[in-house]
Amino acid sequence: MDSIDPGDPLSYSSPYFTQIITAVLSFEYVAATMACFFLLLLSALASGAEAAFFALSDKELENYRNSGIKAEQKIYRLLQTPRKLLTTLLIINNGINVSIITLFAYISWQLSGTRSLSAAAIIGCMLVATFSIVFFGEVLPKIYANKRGAAIARKTAPAISLLQELLEPLSGALMGISAYIEKHYLSKSYHYSIQELHHSLDMALVNEETSPEERKLLRGIVNFGSITVGQIMRQRKDIVAFDKNATIPELLPQILKWGYSRVPVYAHSKDNIEGILYIKDLLPHINEGPDFKWQHLIRTPLRVTAEKHISELLDDFKDKHVHMAIVVDEAGATTGLLTLEDVVEEIVGEINDEFDDDEEIIYSQLDENTFIFDGKTSLHDFCKIAEIPFDAFNEAKSDALTIAGLMVSFFGRVPRVGETVSQGRFHFTIESADIKRVKRIKINVTSKKEVYQRAS
Repeated sequence: MDSIDPGDPLSYSSPYFTQIITAVLSFEYVAATMACFFLLLLSALASGAEAAFFALSDKELENYRNSGIKAEQKIYRLLQTPRKLLTTLLIINNGINVSIITLFAYISWQLSGTRSLSAAAIIGCMLVATFSIVFFGEVLPKIYANKRGAAIARKTAPAISLLQELLEPLSGALMGISAYIEKHYLSKSYHYSIQELHHSLDMALVNEETSPEERKLLRGIVNFGSITVGQIMRQRKDIVAFDKNATIPELLPQILKWGYSRVPVYAHSKDNIEGILYIKDLLPHINEGPDFKWQHLIRTPLRVTAEKHISELLDDFKDKHVHMAIVVDEAGATTGLLTLEDVVEEIVGEINDEFDDDEEIIYSQLDENTFIFDGKTSLHDFCKIAEIPFDAFNEAKSDALTIAGLMVSFFGRVPRVGETVSQGRFHFTIESADIKRVKRIKINVTSKKEVYQRAS
């Protein structure tokens, strides 16, 4: 029988083996190992919650909005600020993962008896930690969450809601930094490319052979990617909507009066749009009496913010097979409405069918460069008519949406008749106003051609 060599690392009596056994049985090692498994479980919960929350459909969220279950109400509130929720989940998940890696390193030091690990030991530790985090903390939870997303979201919503409040300072700081970088750096290259396109387009359109229709179409294509929902939406006060408590006999005169194929339905006020009524869904029931519950025909609306670009909204319209979106603010209150037709018109111009009224923008053109506009004309419509970039007043307009609002922004008050102000290529003269509002403005726009001639 061969004798056991005490110097052999594999020998039960070797100092190296004894050191490993001592480390394994030590309280620190046991505690670190248990903590590592616990953190992996938390990482799995965080990853599963992320997948579960963002996999919920609009219909499920709408049901959660009016649900009597507190967890479902919290899910709805959390998803009203999705970027904030995602930031919170990423902070939690990354904090847990860093803790797991730290514990893996500590366990390796305990097993080896030294903090000077070899390259092979470091690589092996990294591979084990990475595999554990990716497989047990990311892949498996997200696969499971895809099957039972709603249940996971309900169970984790209270804890995530609490952690979101606790991590508010850190998540707010990270979102602020992200917004600053996006505004000053990431969007700048896009802004410059759009400016270059405008410059090239202006140079090309100096050609007198280009018709006004061609010029509008080309400009619409160039501007399409930079237009936001808020610039072209129908304002809340102009929205035609039906009361949810109305009966069919009460609805029919309104349907005939307006002639719309899709109409928003509200409860109590237009701030609370609950859905969209498709008139074609109601047609089979028009002979029903006042007791008929037509409310079950209402479809869940697509809700968007005013900051969303219409190019992205067009994708949403195509993906969700809808033609109308309700524009809401941060509190969820209605601020406007936008249709697929409105989006398409930004490229091809006005589309009028036999049922549309000929509602034209109130303005007159005195000469090639001089216009008189009604004060309530939107800045977007003015830019479209004058064939100037839609971002021409971005730095000066503040929150103004109309020409009258722009004048108040320039003067810091309601200006008087005859007062003038210049902004770059634009010279404004107040033609009509009272103590409350600006009614009519004359605008002279220096043409690009004149600018090029002066520069040369």
